[in-house]
Amino acid sequence: MTRVLRVYRIPFSTNVERVSLAFAHKGLDVEWEDVDPGNRSPVERVSGQPLVPALVHDGRVVADSTVILRYLEDLQPEPPLFPRDEARRAELDVFLDWFNRVWKRPPNEIEAERAKTEPDAARIDELVRELTGSLELFEAMLAGRDYLFDDFSAADCAAFPFLKYGLIFDEADTEEFHLVLREHLALDGRYPRLEAWIGRVDAHPRA
Repeated sequence: MTRVLRVYRIPFSTNVERVSLAFAHKGLDVEWEDVDPGNRSPVERVSGQPLVPALVHDGRVVADSTVILRYLEDLQPEPPLFPRDEARRAELDVFLDWFNRVWKRPPNEIEAERAKTEPDAARIDELVRELTGSLELFEAMLAGRDYLFDDFSAADCAAFPFLKYGLIFDEADTEEFHLVLREHLALDGRYPRLEAWIGRVDAHPRA
């Protein structure tokens, strides 16, 4: 069976950038399938759902960026994206779960609230405080470290495409969710460790 790793993607996708960083870190070749954001039918045909990235490999379909990171780790363990130590890997798993289910909730809810005919300003302010408050946590995590878990890992792949909006943005990117990140994660020189980390991860290659 074929060993080609094919991934469906759309422009400016934060979740696609997660796996792009991982592919490059592991030196794996990927065959990209570009999809029109307004027509997700090619993704739906192969994966049964519309979200990207979707990986097709040896007849298997893997959806969800975090699951793909783990799939790549199993496929090619070196260089690692997950710690070999059992306890450290469990800590990284907890971080990934927290980032996906807890950290990403406020910007998603801000986007949804702003789309309403009559947005709840008080609710938006509450969500903004929760989002911006997380910057202190990341600044603390990077004390004495180059990366979130010492060595470059799946944690950096997962968090960077979102946190980068505090410092890096493409004017052609008009995705509302990304505009929320850009507006409320602006670092403005207040988080030097986080700024250095963004620059450090941004220097990593993408597939």
